Amino acid sequence: MIKITSILLMIAVCFGSHAQKNSKIDIDATKPLVTIQPTMYGIFFEDINFAADGGLYAELIKNRSFEFEYPWMAWKHLPQSETRFNLVNELTIYNNARLNPKNPKVVRVDKRNANQEIGLQNDGFDGIGIKKGEKYDFSAWTKLNKGNLNLLVEIINSKNQVIGSTNVAVTNANWTKTEGVITATETDANCKVNVYFKGEGQLDIDMISLFPQDTWKGRKGGLRKDLVQLLADLKPGFVRFPGGCIVEGRTLAERYQWKKTVGKLENRELLINRWNMEFKHRPAPDYYQTFGLGFFEYFQLCEDIGASPLPILSCGLACQFNSSETTALEDLDPFVQDALDLIEFANGGLDTKWGALRAEMGHPAPFNLKMIGVGNEQWGQEYFERYEVFSKALRAKFPDIKLVSGTGPGSKGEMFEAAEKAMTTLKPDLVDEHYYDSPQWFRENATRYDNYDRQRYKIFAGEYAAQSNGVTNPDNKNNVECAIAEAAFMTGLERNADVVHMTSYAPLFAHVNRWQWTPDLIWFDNLTSFGTVNYYVQKMYANNAGTNTIPIKNNGENLTGKNNLYGAASIDENTNEVIVKLVNTSSETQNFDLSINGIAKKAVGKVITLKDKDQKMFNTISDPNKVIPTESNVNFEKGLSTISLEPFSFKVLRIKK
Repeated sequence: MIKITSILLMIAVCFGSHAQKNSKIDIDATKPLVTIQPTMYGIFFEDINFAADGGLYAELIKNRSFEFEYPWMAWKHLPQSETRFNLVNELTIYNNARLNPKNPKVVRVDKRNANQEIGLQNDGFDGIGIKKGEKYDFSAWTKLNKGNLNLLVEIINSKNQVIGSTNVAVTNANWTKTEGVITATETDANCKVNVYFKGEGQLDIDMISLFPQDTWKGRKGGLRKDLVQLLADLKPGFVRFPGGCIVEGRTLAERYQWKKTVGKLENRELLINRWNMEFKHRPAPDYYQTFGLGFFEYFQLCEDIGASPLPILSCGLACQFNSSETTALEDLDPFVQDALDLIEFANGGLDTKWGALRAEMGHPAPFNLKMIGVGNEQWGQEYFERYEVFSKALRAKFPDIKLVSGTGPGSKGEMFEAAEKAMTTLKPDLVDEHYYDSPQWFRENATRYDNYDRQRYKIFAGEYAAQSNGVTNPDNKNNVECAIAEAAFMTGLERNADVVHMTSYAPLFAHVNRWQWTPDLIWFDNLTSFGTVNYYVQKMYANNAGTNTIPIKNNGENLTGKNNLYGAASIDENTNEVIVKLVNTSSETQNFDLSINGIAKKAVGKVITLKDKDQKMFNTISDPNKVIPTESNVNFEKGLSTISLEPFSFKVLRIKK
């Protein structure tokens, strides 16, 4: 009797499981809803984690112009000896402020004994990455005061062996750029550069530089190729620059001033990086900005990768987390003029002062700037008053330029609510909101803009990243849980594309040995780089944005987290495709019958899948492909297909209409 009962029970269970139908997801590709802006998915760049100098900007020499607070930082005297001060030959810091007040410190070389070695060694940014067979451009500004001196430049590997060298003649009694080319004979991530002074006499030397020839687009003194390629692969709609708190500075004197970042490289004024000593867990006293990656290079980068520029400028308030130094309203004119002049630099004709400088730098055509941000992550009446001054001046002279303001550092609370109220009155075109919070927060806030007032200002989700261990925690990881939570949150941003016009993850870059903040979208060392799981989420969205949202429902409801399921759908009028984004944030596989109205009776679609059953998994510099997207096909019969969503997965489907 027991055996018969057991058999009947098993039959009943099996029959029940076969009879159970998959849940259904309905999409109607014939009913476009709202327009998705071309700027929907973009990039936020800030020089944190050695993102510019030692990162995107391909210069390999640190403190090349000896302008750090301690001029010899990153340099060693050769030969390395405690008795070097007793030698006949000398290396001293000479003040050249009379001729170049923006870059006053130079090295004076007094070589009185031709037979005695003397030189300098630079160890770069945590070493210098060199690749076998690649060519490297050496340059320095020199002035021969007397005698006969030349340069021997060597690249030495981590074993102190020479793996490339060049001899450079110094002949001019006036400041001249001297150059040479070195071909490397091996690959090493931890090289150094030696500059020996040969002969006898006296010379001044400055701006000692080494660049790979293989830069982005082969530009001399340009950007690191692999890092720009990762950005280009995102197909971003915009690039926000230069930050971030870099815009504000710890004090107003340390704020980012765009006019100091354009013009001749040797005349750009170095500035201490505001992140150099901000974090006790990662102090970086050698963190400075040379502005080799300045506003011209920024605009050029945007043009290269097809992104709209979004420059952010100081509104006369230093970082309110630091000094809160405030410019009086009656003294704001120079700050406002900086904004007006930047628009002229980007868009002005050749008959204008700043448009002429742009042309002189190599770009006669305008950069087609369409928007500008006033202030970064600031709050309170001080900010609202200053934004209003900027708004009146900018709208009066450039009414077509869109203005971006902010709501401070948080996404809720009294400070945020005061900003919301003020911005409703001030009426900027976009308001920048920031979200650094737990993966749970991101999952729960996919509906954040579902009931947003459609008559109010538009949203720029300018900085966001799920924090695995807490905001500013150095143990944060770019793991699967965080990335999938962000993917779930972004379905809500896309669903509300009539309100949300721009979004960007933050921060963008981090050197694996030189970071201050985690998590970050792209990590790199001196030779290689990789995208995080979060990077691939951003790429899947940006590469598959579509032009208009369309309805996607499960049992008549939006996919906003019920049963850990999230979704968004769009059509791409340019390619005549339906794009479906589905996210499963649970540890169980979920199967669905996906029904799409508006596609052919028989259709084959492409599926891009990002997943890992271990939600703590993350990519590393030594194993960059642990979690990356895979591609497959999906068949539709009469608009119907069965879709399986694996645990902790994000899928993008593209199907021809």
